[in-house]
Parts: sequence; structure tokens; C-alpha cells
Amino acid sequence: MKNLKVGLLPLYIKLYDDSWPELRDRIEGFYRTIADELEKRGAEVITVPVCRIEPEFASAVEFFESENADAIVTLHLAYSPSLESAGVLAKTELPVLVLDTTPTFDYSPSQDPGELLYNHGIHGVQDMCNLLIRNGKRFLIEAGHWEQSDVLDRIIDCVKAAKIAGSIRNARVGRLGETFRGMGDFALQDDVLKATIGIETIDYTSDEGSSLYRGITGGQVEDEINRDRLSFAAENLNNETYKQSTKACLAVRKWIEDNNFSAFTASFPAITKGCGIPCMPFLEAGKAMARGIGYAGEGDVLTAALTGALLSVYTETSFVEMFCPDWKNGSIFISHMGEMNLNLSSVKPVLKEKNFPFTDADNPVVAYGRFKGGEAVFVNLAPGKDNTYSLILSPVEMLDREGEDRMEDSVRGWFKPRIPVSEFLKTYSKHGGTHHAAIVYGGAVNVLENFAELMGWQIINI
Repeated sequence: MKNLKVGLLPLYIKLYDDSWPELRDRIEGFYRTIADELEKRGAEVITVPVCRIEPEFASAVEFFESENADAIVTLHLAYSPSLESAGVLAKTELPVLVLDTTPTFDYSPSQDPGELLYNHGIHGVQDMCNLLIRNGKRFLIEAGHWEQSDVLDRIIDCVKAAKIAGSIRNARVGRLGETFRGMGDFALQDDVLKATIGIETIDYTSDEGSSLYRGITGGQVEDEINRDRLSFAAENLNNETYKQSTKACLAVRKWIEDNNFSAFTASFPAITKGCGIPCMPFLEAGKAMARGIGYAGEGDVLTAALTGALLSVYTETSFVEMFCPDWKNGSIFISHMGEMNLNLSSVKPVLKEKNFPFTDADNPVVAYGRFKGGEAVFVNLAPGKDNTYSLILSPVEMLDREGEDRMEDSVRGWFKPRIPVSEFLKTYSKHGGTHHAAIVYGGAVNVLENFAELMGWQIINI
């Protein structure tokens, strides 16, 4: 999991400072306690002075924005009038997560009445949430006692969702070649992707590619090949083919780095002798995902952005495509032409030259691996009618198949859905699932549901 950065916003009422200033020590102590507890759970917490009036809230939110927080977590330390905070929170692009908790666990008739002043934030939460809804600001909320429940763990899950949402809203996707001709399920206009989600698409040019390719030195190629020898096995590689393929991949990597892409997509029919690089960069696609850069094939900007956003939290994520049902064993075979997150292979990936008959481009070198076993979530972002989207989520078991393997010349994996394959496939297509998707190991469905909620998408669980 990648680092999480939380802006913890303490809400209070100025009236109490004017009337009972002696309350502040304990109030601020509870704020520090929650900050410490969130840090124990792996978050970097940005703190600010206790906020009471609108200018203080504005200053705090501006600070969180400047620190590139993944989300704002609100903490009501007492009642706080909503008109002081809600307008500021509604305007920020940062996701808002509401933590509804109090210091004291037991508030029964035997409780000291004086405890009321430290434990009545819940009506402030209600006041603020109403205003956020009326202002059109999406938010997530979790409630429970900070110590006697798992509410802080749930808030951390919300921060993960917020980080994924922020990543896709700010996605920069490099596109090498146009969308594969005739593929329509994930095909959306660039301006629609920008307007509805925030994804920015930047097209590759042959002049740029040629310049980058020429700029890769022989020493850089040799260094990369030496690193490959530590990570991959090789079978009968033509040395010149391998060098050329490596040089092409390094040129694409430089393109990604120069443009600060969060993801990229390459459409193999666009790789020709006139495109600036001599062969399809399959190997770089796998390495990029292993570094946290999203990828999808065939010009699929939408799934590339999704994969990159998921990788911002879940490093064991890969672009995948369902290919064949295994009716006999109740599983589905996933593969693609030569792209997978190479960190997810259960075997040492093997470098092989791939025959490339589709254009006049030269043969590339690819790394073929087999997806490891484990619990995962199959994730698809499906465009719908009138610029809407559905996030399709299916917990699956990735199978670590043993025994004979006659598919060593391919990226390969099998997943077993929770329901029969026939029902899974029927339901998936019934809800418009596209033929490109991502597999997320260790992904919690609730995190991904929260991500969809923050984005305003329909959630489909299979």
C-alpha cells in the first residue's frame, strides 16, 4: 500500500472558548490522540490549530491543499455551527471524510454531567452533513467510538478510497496510437473523459518518439539488460532484437517520465516503421505497472487511468482481460498480448521474442509470466448512458495452477468467481462490463465501493 496523507480538521465553537476557555486543554488533547491513532495505522497526518470560524477553516483547508493531502478528515470536538465550515469544505476539491466519534465510551445516567461539553459533537456532524449535501459536496462518513470500535480503521479505508479518487481525477494518460478500430465499449471522447472524470489525455507523436529513441544511449540499454538478467529468464534471444526492443522501451519510459504520466496506453496497430519507435513496448508496459504506472492496451485511456489510480494505493494491481471460460473447472482465463504487472508473476518471467505480423514493425521482446494465486478483486469501469459510469466489483480467487503448463508463451492467469462462471459472465455483461479491466490483489471491496461513491458512480457487486 502506498503512503496516505490526511488533513485532520478539528471543529469547535468559539462560544466555548469565550465562556469556558479551560476546556481547551482536554479538547486539544483528544485531537492529538486521534492524530496519533491515525498515524499508528500508517497515515501521515497534517494537523492545524482548532478551527471555530470561517476564516480559520479557510486557512486550514488551504494548508491541506498546499500539502497535497489525499483527504480531509473532520473531527467535531463539540458542536460546531455548519455555516462556519460547510461552505469552505464544499468548495475544496479534496475529498471530505467525516469522523463521527467522541472521547467517552459510556454516556449512561451514571455519567458526570460535565462530560457533555466534551462529547456532543454528533449534532455538529448532522448540521454539517446536511449543508454538504445541499451544497452538492460528496463525502464519506464513519461513526463509532474511537477506541472501542474499528471506526478509525474504517476511516483509513475511506482515505484509501479518497486517494484512488484523487488519482483518477488528476490522471494524465499518454496515448500511443488511436483506440483500436472498431472497439467501442471503452471508447470515449477525450473531452468527455476530462469533463466527467478529470482524465487528461496526451497523445504521442512520431517526432517526439523518434527524438526520444535516438537519445537512448548504448550504455543505458546495457544497464537495463543487466538489470533484466536479475529479474527474468531468457530463451534464445537474438541479441540485436533484444537491444532494439529495450531501447524502444526506454524511449517510452522517458516519454512517460518527461510528461509525468500516471498511466499510458499503446495501441499495437499504431506501431509501424514510421511511428518513431521500431517495435511494440510490451516489456515496458509490464515494468511500468510494477513501478506504479497504469496501463491498458489498444488505446484504452479509461482503463489505463483506472489501473493507475488503483496502483496509487494497491501496488499489486494489473491490467487484465478475460479471454476464455474454463467451464470444467469453474474459472476464467485472463491474458493479453504481453502485458502484466511483472511483480505479480508466480514464476520467474521469461523473456521471449514475439512474432509481430500486424504491421511492418519489428518483433518485440516480451516478458511472459503467470499470475500468482491469492484473494483479489476483479474491477471494471464501465461507461453508461448519458455520460454515467458503473464500477463493477467482483471478489475472486486467483488460482495458482500446478502441473502441466502448455501456455508458457503467453501472459496467463485464472480466476474463480464466487458464483458459477455462467452466472458471472451473464451478470457482468448485463451490467455493461467492458472487455478490459484490472485485477487488484488484497483489495478490499468496501474501499472500492467508497471510491465509487466519492466519484458518484453506480456500484455493481457480482
